[in-house]
Amino acid sequence: PGVTLPAAPQSASALQDFRQHHQLGNKRLLLSVGRLTTRKGLRELVQQALPAIVQAAPDTLLVVVGDAPADSLRASVQTRASIQAVSDAAGIGQHLRFLGVITDPQELPCAYESATLHIFPVRHLPGDPEGFGMVAIEAAAHGLPTVAFATGGIVDAVAEGESGHLVAPGAYPSLAQAALQILADDPGAWQTRTSTFAAQFAWPTLGNRMLEALSVKSAL
Repeated sequence: PGVTLPAAPQSASALQDFRQHHQLGNKRLLLSVGRLTTRKGLRELVQQALPAIVQAAPDTLLVVVGDAPADSLRASVQTRASIQAVSDAAGIGQHLRFLGVITDPQELPCAYESATLHIFPVRHLPGDPEGFGMVAIEAAAHGLPTVAFATGGIVDAVAEGESGHLVAPGAYPSLAQAALQILADDPGAWQTRTSTFAAQFAWPTLGNRMLEALSVKSAL
């Protein structure tokens, strides 16, 4: 899988409009992008890690881009309502915001660049592994680090200390601590590292690798 690197950062006015449109205020944003399926583990994140994050950093808001696919097996398991209910029960309901599916190609880059951290709490489910984790590469392309569980293809999509942090699958306290470490960093501290990591997945780079591979096969 490849990524299109942004030609330039989103404008300050575009980022401000994005925040105003979704009523995000000046909160620091933890961003989740993806379908609300069982494997993605958003409800477990809200229940087992987000309370500790909010307690230590009260100005944070978990922003969720995506929705539960109606055609997915057991899609109702991770609905907005069930995730919100867990959040409310933990007393952090006001720190959760669902934006739904974003189809505007200009809006998703604003989501990435408005956030402080991309959080990717995919669960380790035997027989149902996560694929490559392309969303972590997209986040990195926009200068956004990822905190995730080291499971499935995510270990190839997140470089420890370079594009974010990986923690042991199911270790929610460690996930919360890793998120808080990035929240404590200076703004922009990860920009260069994440962008450099994402560059190796740029379409032109992958195209050249494919041509090299084909040339080797042809020579054989």
